[in-house]
Amino acid sequence: MAYASLLSLNQTLDQIPHPDDQTEQQHIIMRSLHEKVSFLLSFLDVSSPQNSDKLRGLEGRIRDAAYEAEDIIESHISNQIFSELDQKFESLQKIILVLNSISDEVVKMRERNEIEVLLPRNSLPAASSKSRSTNNSVVMGDDFMKFWKLLTNPYSKLTVVSIVGMGGIGKTTLAKKYYDEFTAHCFDVRAWVTVSQEYREQEVLKELLNSIRGLNYESREESTEKLAENVSKRLKDKRFFIVMDDVWKIKTWNKVKNLFPDSNNGSRIILTTREPRVARHASRDFHCYHMRSLSVEESWKLLQRMVFGEKECPPQLVNIGRAISGKCKGLPLVLVLIGGLLYKAKRKLDYWKYVARNLRSSRNTDYNILDFIVFIYNQLPHHLRACFLYMGVLPEDYEIRRSKLTKLWVANRFIKPDRSKSLEEVAEEYLKDLVDRNLIVVGQWSYSGEIKTCSIHDSVRYFCLMKSKEEKFNSDVDYLPGVHDNLRQVSILTDLKNQIPKFALGNNRDLRVRSVTFFFRNSPNDIHFITNFWLLRVLDALTIRFEEFPVEIVELVTLRYIALTYWMKHRFPASIAKLCNLETLIVNPGKFRSIFNTSFLPPEIWKMARLRHLLFMRSYLPHPTDALMGRNIVPLENLQTLGNVINFRWTKEVLDMMPNLKKLVISFEHDGQTKWSSYCFDNFVYLLQLEILKCFFFAKSYLKYQDPLPVKFAFPQKLKRLTLSGCRISWKNMTVVGSLSNLEVLKLKFHAFEGPVWETNDGEFRRLKLLLIHMTDLEHWKVDETHLPSLKHLSLRYCYNLVEIPSQIGKIPTLKEIELCECSTSLVTSANVIREEHRKLGNFEFQKEADYPPAEQRPKARRSSKVVCKIDVKSDADRPAAPSPPKENGYLLEMDHDLAIASKQNFQGDYKFVICGMLLIE
Repeated sequence: MAYASLLSLNQTLDQIPHPDDQTEQQHIIMRSLHEKVSFLLSFLDVSSPQNSDKLRGLEGRIRDAAYEAEDIIESHISNQIFSELDQKFESLQKIILVLNSISDEVVKMRERNEIEVLLPRNSLPAASSKSRSTNNSVVMGDDFMKFWKLLTNPYSKLTVVSIVGMGGIGKTTLAKKYYDEFTAHCFDVRAWVTVSQEYREQEVLKELLNSIRGLNYESREESTEKLAENVSKRLKDKRFFIVMDDVWKIKTWNKVKNLFPDSNNGSRIILTTREPRVARHASRDFHCYHMRSLSVEESWKLLQRMVFGEKECPPQLVNIGRAISGKCKGLPLVLVLIGGLLYKAKRKLDYWKYVARNLRSSRNTDYNILDFIVFIYNQLPHHLRACFLYMGVLPEDYEIRRSKLTKLWVANRFIKPDRSKSLEEVAEEYLKDLVDRNLIVVGQWSYSGEIKTCSIHDSVRYFCLMKSKEEKFNSDVDYLPGVHDNLRQVSILTDLKNQIPKFALGNNRDLRVRSVTFFFRNSPNDIHFITNFWLLRVLDALTIRFEEFPVEIVELVTLRYIALTYWMKHRFPASIAKLCNLETLIVNPGKFRSIFNTSFLPPEIWKMARLRHLLFMRSYLPHPTDALMGRNIVPLENLQTLGNVINFRWTKEVLDMMPNLKKLVISFEHDGQTKWSSYCFDNFVYLLQLEILKCFFFAKSYLKYQDPLPVKFAFPQKLKRLTLSGCRISWKNMTVVGSLSNLEVLKLKFHAFEGPVWETNDGEFRRLKLLLIHMTDLEHWKVDETHLPSLKHLSLRYCYNLVEIPSQIGKIPTLKEIELCECSTSLVTSANVIREEHRKLGNFEFQKEADYPPAEQRPKARRSSKVVCKIDVKSDADRPAAPSPPKENGYLLEMDHDLAIASKQNFQGDYKFVICGMLLIE
């Protein structure tokens, strides 16, 4: 944490004002401190990770000195009590002496060639993170076949199949492989729930309900008993497939097993566990599969794939590469992590020998995985270490959204400023680097290929927790009283009701806590201790439901990130402007996502110059009128994200105050009297940095507006993602959108455009990857295959009048998916025609083998595309019986509870399709 502590201190020093009452001596001390911090930062920036052992002692001294200096400076300057700094300057001088001593040692180590300098950083140009991450799992062919036979046995009674093995051996990967690819449509209900070591019954039940189709949002607020009742009710008489991942205790299984009714219809449960006793207890019919370690050859093949992808390993690295893979003892997780290390490092024989020499041999114990992770962490560049360790703040198996994670990294000052990029852009680069190293796992990808959610393996998380405590960086509330008061991050994973006396630690205002994150639904009355943390930067309290703004936190002027949840309409106090360092303000709507969750922002919001992200479900933003101009209103030059703002007038003067806005979500709720033009939304062209725009229009009558919208839209050319809803503009005016040269995602909802005919033109939509049309009166779509040359995904929903999908759409070479929902029969027919055309091109061949072949034995299709046609079934009675497991002359028949017809499924590598009810061409 030496680098992170220096980086944070450096940013604090950069933001120090220079009051006239400071003496020349004080200026000299502050300048000297800044110079020492900059020197050590530069040194760590170019220091090779191979220096870790030699620098470990120095890093601890650097961290403690930097923490102490920042605490002294920030605690006083944040309150603008500069006169009191006099009594602290002696302490700062001592810290400077410590940093001087460390700097001298660094210089001497360099002179003795004990320190290897790395220029540039040890990072190679990499393939996209997505392409690599999709290959990070391994499922051996014979493993899959054994598991397949256990799971698809002919028994009609409910069967529990247990996968047992040590951590990191691939249990979850095997379960996920089957869950994702081979059961999507052969069961009425599917659900995946991660149980984890600390079993929380209510959270598990909610996750089950969230995973089961048809969950309404209000179910999340119910009691444990009601949640359990709802789970059983939704599974009754259904053929279900449930994965219970990471079950640790027999009593945990005993608590949940009664939720799953046995309707004698072939339902299946997969249970993954490290404990053989749990597996034997849950699978009494001995349906247990014991994961084995990879063979020597399998290990080497996996390591090669992690490092080189489809390319061959250079001959000079083969022998040492085999030695490295052999030391991993067949553990897939270790091979994946070591593969990520080698992928990003120098591909030279000397470095590979260094890795082989320093890897410890495994004793095939769970805890020994930590030995490998320790080595990998020590090879991590200094600028990535704090971001990586921060993942330990998250609960086990928790998936966090990319956008939230990067905001938290920025607020905690883990990101080094780059004049050519925003802090968020640099944070994105850090995240992709950690993904490429396989230290962070991507959960979901967006259509445009961006990371949506991510997490870490529980073994990696365990290391992060241990290392964080060693570095005085992070702790759960249970460990807080026993750790050093330099602790920076606190995550609260439990109910504080009975722990407040222990946690509050009296009125100790000397605690150095910078970040508090709640993951448990505590009461608003249980967080008053927050005001003890004078230097707090991050307050993430989304799990706590407030009825009004906790006004006491406005005294914590160092706050940079606030995330809260409200139950009802609420007004922010004018005193929020005291939070002069606030960068991110997020308000979650809680249970009711409606007009009851409306935020009313005060005029003082225009004084908060450091704001970067304002996110609400619905918010009223006061217009900076002439009457307000005398209240120290400043341009919000740092503002990047704003949403959702209602009925705001986007005048040129206002837009000039937000010159760097990148994402904007707005709504216009028409009252029947105000003219649409008065909102000035045709001024968006002046937002030169805007990349994402979501614009929703509503009126008293949702069938017909009283005032037509202006047809002269004007959008900035940087726009990449555009969502329009309720505009009712003629398709003839689509050229304004089609001419956007950087547009990648276009979503048209609720009659965004109207008219019977849409005809695209040459040169339009050159980069468009995703097109969604939701609810329209469109009848005929005229398009040439050259008009949308980059289209990958087409989604048509509730397009009742559209006659067909133009055949030219099927000829677009980049096309991967067409999704139809609630559309005309003729539209489905045209999708079938496209599917047949793909077959004629030789994209699909039915397999004849009786069993699912290993991946390396499957023939590859020439082109990848996917068509999904969904046809709703009105009642359960219309649904055919569930299909049987694979038989000798065919493959698994797919059936979704929303589909009317099922047919054969064809497997070809990663490609599959199903005829009729659901068409899948991948």
